[in-house]
Amino acid sequence: MGIYQGNDFRKVSGGRRRPHRMNRKYELGRFPTMTTVSEEEEIETLRVRGGNLKIRCKKALYANVADPSTNTVKKVKIIKVVETPANRELARLSVITKGTIIETELGLAKVTSRPGQDGTVNAVLIKE
Repeated sequence: MGIYQGNDFRKVSGGRRRPHRMNRKYELGRFPTMTTVSEEEEIETLRVRGGNLKIRCKKALYANVADPSTNTVKKVKIIKVVETPANRELARLSVITKGTIIETELGLAKVTSRPGQDGTVNAVLIKE
């Protein structure tokens, strides 16, 4: 079952509106990816509108962490999710979104990429 992104079923007042046409392909949506920390990596490639590709990271094991003091980037292992400003429940489920604070081998880092859209976990090291 697909997710419908159109807005022609409800009026602004909240009343119901009868459909005057069928759903269109360009109004199709998908469920969110919910990238989690795992012991193996799982990446999915999707064809999206315009023939483009969207790479979704379903399970992540490593993160590309940038250290601003030394201007270096290292691929390090993700230990756990510490905090998610988007939703506390996501942190408990160890879901990685943009802005999530993760614990890595180098220390705490803030995720700057969108793993469900980009396919990678990029982060910046946080100095304490």
